[in-house]
Amino acid sequence: MNPDIDAALGEASEHMGVTFDEGVATVEFRRPDKHNAISFAMWQCFARLMPALADDDAVEVVVMRGTPGGPFSAGADIAEFGTLRADSAGAQRYSEVLAAGEGAIVTFPKPTIAAIEGFAIGGGTQIAIACDLRICGTSSRFAVTPAKLGVVYALSSTARLVEVVGPAWARWILLTAEPLTSDDALRVGLVHEVVADEQVIDRADSIARVIASRARVSLRGGKAMIDLVVAGKLAEDANVLAMYEESYASAEYAEGVAAFLDKRAPDFPGARSPG
Repeated sequence: MNPDIDAALGEASEHMGVTFDEGVATVEFRRPDKHNAISFAMWQCFARLMPALADDDAVEVVVMRGTPGGPFSAGADIAEFGTLRADSAGAQRYSEVLAAGEGAIVTFPKPTIAAIEGFAIGGGTQIAIACDLRICGTSSRFAVTPAKLGVVYALSSTARLVEVVGPAWARWILLTAEPLTSDDALRVGLVHEVVADEQVIDRADSIARVIASRARVSLRGGKAMIDLVVAGKLAEDANVLAMYEESYASAEYAEGVAAFLDKRAPDFPGARSPG
């Protein structure tokens, strides 16, 4: 374990774990007795963990999942609300920590995949939506439920939901607070693929390994460009031009061109390695 990752987990290590395998880091929620509900400590952990994973040069892709067989997550741990959100000041602090944790996933510079076994409710759907790609099983169910709690969904979280499913379906999801089936989720764009329940993890791992084989400079630049477009920033400013220049000057670009001319598959990890 990278000591920085270990330190980032902190007190949340009882309920979260990170494993590594050939460029793929898997973040697993480990609270099966609570249906993998996200505790306050876990929300805090995301804000530390994602930057640590971003700084780990061995990590190409991050996969998020629940305990084997699911569920992905029942959402925020409502049992904590009576103490941590007992008054307006506590509720505000809780919301700020949640927003920071969610934001750390959304702004993570490397690709992320949510491997959703079983249900993802409330904060579970929120975390899944914060990831770039989402794979779920046929029995998976989704819901965003602030209307069942008397909570106003945060603006940043609402913006992400609208980005993923569009304003019409965001209205349906938030105003009814009713669950969506896996077929519903696929139809409205909440997930990218639905597979048999027992195939979710293998499929997510397969996609992760495909992504890990691609050019890192292209993946990071692609995520950054999409974020700019979503934000309505279409001018090619100095930061955009710098991303172009970084790619043209990279060993990965040289390898990509050479592989194309040689009619072979590019070896981007090899190109990035010293020597």
